[in-house]
Amino acid sequence: MVTDATRSLRWFGGLAVLVFGIGPAVMLTLLVVQDRTPGSVGVLLIFAIPLVLLALVIAGLGMTGSDPELTSRRMHLAMALVAGADVLMLGGNWLIRTIAS
Repeated sequence: MVTDATRSLRWFGGLAVLVFGIGPAVMLTLLVVQDRTPGSVGVLLIFAIPLVLLALVIAGLGMTGSDPELTSRRMHLAMALVAGADVLMLGGNWLIRTIAS
């Protein structure tokens, strides 16, 4: 019987997508709503939130799949999408705040 080496890591990958995807999106949304950052940062959310949602869907598919190779690829893609969304949101926020001040 062959064991799936990525099986135990799937749940941690899903947790990482939640923490590093949803967390920064909520924090940046709160900053924009409370006017603690320039309003143009809200435009970044228009592009970053769909990336996070897509990462959540792909991570969900990766967590529930049965083929180890396919689930591994899906989890890698989900992590890459979350990393891209974080760079867009947090890096863009920093860049816009630096230019504005």
